[in-house]
Amino acid sequence: MAAPIDLELKKAFAELQAKVIDTQQKVKLADIQIDQLNRIKKHASLTHAEVTPLPDSTRMYEGVGRMFILQSKDEISNQLMEKQKTADDKIKELEQKKTYLERSVKEAEDNIREMLMSRRAH
Repeated sequence: MAAPIDLELKKAFAELQAKVIDTQQKVKLADIQIDQLNRIKKHASLTHAEVTPLPDSTRMYEGVGRMFILQSKDEISNQLMEKQKTADDKIKELEQKKTYLERSVKEAEDNIREMLMSRRAH
């Protein structure tokens, strides 16, 4: 009777360990992506701060691949603001995903704890 219980617990622990490792990797990836998005956001913010005081008649170029395209100051400014907004949205999504992953691991751990407690009670 003890052997099937041990096998069941062993299997549950193996599943939990696999889930924890997978989740930790996903959380690290999300952290890396958040850091990268924060850098992009800061770069766009600093560039916007430098572009804003320039006169409207200033010629501005946008880098596209290996060439540059003449753009108006308003277009450049709008693109920079859009880049910041997009980065903010993606950061929020990643934070929510990270929270969900951490919560799912905690729930799995709690389930195994409950299983252990019920085994000890029998």
